[in-house]
Amino acid sequence: MAVAWTKHRFSGGLLVLDTTNTVVLRGDPARMFDRFEDTAEIARFASAAEGFRSAELGGRRLSFQASEAAAGRVVALREAADRLFRAAAAEGSVQTGELPELLRACAACLDGSAERIGPDGLPSGDPSQPIRFEAALAVSALALLADRAWEKVRICPNCNWLFVDRSRNASRLWCDMSVCGNRSKAKRHYERRKVAEKEAVDA
Repeated sequence: MAVAWTKHRFSGGLLVLDTTNTVVLRGDPARMFDRFEDTAEIARFASAAEGFRSAELGGRRLSFQASEAAAGRVVALREAADRLFRAAAAEGSVQTGELPELLRACAACLDGSAERIGPDGLPSGDPSQPIRFEAALAVSALALLADRAWEKVRICPNCNWLFVDRSRNASRLWCDMSVCGNRSKAKRHYERRKVAEKEAVDA
């Protein structure tokens, strides 16, 4: 079944983190599933990302030529990025042992590209030309790794997604307040009500 690539699915704040979050319920083997299991979804994800990550991409369109090889490169980078940035968020440091795998995955995604990555005005190069999704994904991962930007990566306590905390006092808890935040509030309210009902019965 086709995925609705809505705004919530881009709660990571960066292309690379949005991509890591295409594995749903990561860490729960019984319920975990991969939205990229259908290779066609990678192209649909890339198409949606053009809008939701327009600023990061400098307005560039994304292209993805669906093939097992291309999908394999995307998934390899996705998994390497998740391992490195998830550990960094949990432990407050980057594990050097995770770097080679990420860098190899980035190199594979950039192989054969002839991009010119520009300054702030052109963060992903020439906006008049499309960029391969794999290349844009690699650039996003490398940018997050640089200048200690990874220090702002957080793990949502509700869905386990990765996201960038850009709040002024670095206090953002949820990947998406309107979804995960509200679900957690509703869960706490339900639990408080059940406790109050039990105490009333036991009184």
